[in-house]
Amino acid sequence: MATEDSNPRVLDEEQVDRLARYGEPEEVQEGQNLYASGDSSYDFFLLRTATVDVFRDATVVEPEHLVHRREPGEFLGELNLLTGQQVYLTARVVRAGTVVRIAAAELRRVLAEQVDIADVLIESFRARRDLLRSSAGSALEVVGKPDAAETLRLRTFVTQMLLPHAWLDATSLSGRALMRSIGAATDDLPVAVAGGTVLRRATPGTVAETLGLTYHPAACIPDLVVVGAGPAGLAAAVYGASEGLATVLLDGSGLGGQAATSARIENYLGFPQGVSGEELTRLAMIQALKFGVQIFSPCKVTGLDLSEERRPVVLLADGSRIETSTVIAATGAHYRRLDIPRWTDFEESGCIRYAATELEVRRYDSQPVAVVGGANSAGQAALSLAAHGCTVHLVVRSGDLGAKMSAYLANRILADPRIHVWTGSTVRRLGGDEALTSVVIASADGRSQRLDCRGLFCFIGAAPASEWMEGVTKDAGGFVLTDSRLPAIGHNTRLPFQTSAAHVFAVGDLRSGSTKRVATAVGEGAGAVSSVHTVLGS
Repeated sequence: MATEDSNPRVLDEEQVDRLARYGEPEEVQEGQNLYASGDSSYDFFLLRTATVDVFRDATVVEPEHLVHRREPGEFLGELNLLTGQQVYLTARVVRAGTVVRIAAAELRRVLAEQVDIADVLIESFRARRDLLRSSAGSALEVVGKPDAAETLRLRTFVTQMLLPHAWLDATSLSGRALMRSIGAATDDLPVAVAGGTVLRRATPGTVAETLGLTYHPAACIPDLVVVGAGPAGLAAAVYGASEGLATVLLDGSGLGGQAATSARIENYLGFPQGVSGEELTRLAMIQALKFGVQIFSPCKVTGLDLSEERRPVVLLADGSRIETSTVIAATGAHYRRLDIPRWTDFEESGCIRYAATELEVRRYDSQPVAVVGGANSAGQAALSLAAHGCTVHLVVRSGDLGAKMSAYLANRILADPRIHVWTGSTVRRLGGDEALTSVVIASADGRSQRLDCRGLFCFIGAAPASEWMEGVTKDAGGFVLTDSRLPAIGHNTRLPFQTSAAHVFAVGDLRSGSTKRVATAVGEGAGAVSSVHTVLGS
């Protein structure tokens, strides 16, 4: 039985005719596949008189599944037309007729030149990806232990990258059936099955490589390479591409940065009811794809070659070199960890988290947990966990909850009976065998107390991820110096966000003196693009 798009959008007759001018008409026959799951790429198809069924192929645990039927006047394709991901579905002609084939380059022209058509296409692509993720996700199957850190990293990555997938608990009937069918053992977990390929001990990197998400060279030198896909990097990529720059976006783990880990951002302009970091990231990614940004993740950057000032080169872990005209660094910061015994043990078992997304919070419904930290991210995590029925111990080193936390969050926390605030306190010990069962906290006067705890959420700040920026001037803490914090170049002042390397810019948490707010990061990413234009025009 076919399923329907959510929020379907259609083209009127005039729009169909206008869109058809970008492609070539083609006669297709019944039974012909226009594209098939596992293909590395495909074209956009506008249906004139043909009818096409789009279905997900049979998997080891599920039969073939019809996703939808497309009639004359409709079109084929979803978000991987823009992302370059592997094809997840098969499109087969069920009634012969005429189609219009539009190549990828021409589709990009459509999105740039025909705003009304672009709105329909982008919304439809987004809705179809959401449908794939919910009802036809078995194009990618992931099976693992839900509490394992490796599993959580993989699930977080496929969620951030909007990859349609089915998640199977290794202890469930369906999970065990899949493992038997592919001959996988417990030591192989997590396992991913993508396009008929079985990936044992799967990682974001191996899944990305299988699905075509890893870096591949462009036909021409990009105008701009953005390194880091948090709010600052995503904003820089969107503004750069929307203003005509050939833009590449690289990230070492997944999109969204630390903002993607926020359960709810309530003070970001335009979202009066708040927005999760995950949803904000999803919207930004779609916006970037609309303007033609090439996104590669995970794609670890290891260095910069600044031997030619006007042609910086970004160095990748696999040995690739990306020559470009300008670079915007937005790699943010690494999470800090507590220096206490057994921290790594519980981190690897998945009992210690550095994010409070819906995926992570659900794991601890109605259980006692601890949140460590006194800034907004810790406050948002505490409230989100409490909303899921948890007893929350909020451990804050400062004696004042409002010292680093927004007043609205501090007031809401103090009013919530499920949240116990321990100011002037630190975590000293962790208890439990394989799983965390308790934490011991100590106050400034030396008194200790043991608290029941099944999961610890750590938000104690971060150190700049700037080690790859060799040859760029930094402060004593490793944060990158920009514009007014650097000496002038001759008689000219430096441009906003410009580093000591004239064609390299730094934005967001990576930059010395930055304000740690999502809105500020977005503004810096957008502002840096103006400086990029100035450099390119000089």
